[in-house]
Amino acid sequence: MGTLYIVGTPIGNLEDMTYRAVRILENVDLIAAEDTRHSGRLLQHFDVRARLISFHGDSSEIRIEEILDVLADGDVALITDAGMPGISDPGVELVRAVSSAGIDIEVIPGPSAVTSAVALSGLVDAGFLFAGYAPRRSRDRVPFFTRVLGTGYPVVVFESPHRIVDSLADLAGIYPDQPVAVCRELTKLHETVYRGSVAEVVAQIGDPPPPGEYVVVISALVDSGSDVDDVGEAETIARTLLDQGLATSKVAREVARTCRISRSDAYDLVLKLKDES
Repeated sequence: MGTLYIVGTPIGNLEDMTYRAVRILENVDLIAAEDTRHSGRLLQHFDVRARLISFHGDSSEIRIEEILDVLADGDVALITDAGMPGISDPGVELVRAVSSAGIDIEVIPGPSAVTSAVALSGLVDAGFLFAGYAPRRSRDRVPFFTRVLGTGYPVVVFESPHRIVDSLADLAGIYPDQPVAVCRELTKLHETVYRGSVAEVVAQIGDPPPPGEYVVVISALVDSGSDVDDVGEAETIARTLLDQGLATSKVAREVARTCRISRSDAYDLVLKLKDES
């Protein structure tokens, strides 16, 4: 029986590819990649000629079975477009299937946008929470940010260039003075780190923002480890959600959940704010 190798690849700079990663890719029977066109250029650069197939978010169970068949007597490498497979990446489904089948899995460590951004940020003393991509819709982002920051840990999120300004604006609506570091195009020629409060960084980035992939590191709340229970915080969250057009009942439900107050108190607060507006 073969082995599935989870292989880290560069997040931007080809010089970050490890000797071990190249050796593994040269010797496996099959490489499963998120985007074969993108990974094909990487493999061509290192003169790797193993068979290449796609494995992405829309891959079917048939593709997983195909890979398991190869693993019956051969080795497979799993790579993603950039960084480590399985981190905000569809590769996690393959890892689960291979693990359930009792097949060996080995990791070949490589670059990570998450840890690179944390190291650059200067905002993380110990632990942190990686929350993947922020929600696509504005109405979902406010409760998302209040929820993850309510853990008391610094928070790391991925964001696309199409949503970075709106996402930071939503964060600024509830925590305008919160220190952040927004990293763009990590390890690439135009790597940039925007530092300051959320409101300051929104101004630095501008609209439209420069192209590229973004990683946002948000410092822990000053009252880290405590619940978000201040009346002012609840009012800020409620106003932001009301401005987005959410129904009174849904705003009250989100405020009650994120601020850990009773549903009736949250409902009364929302009604009061609507009467004042």
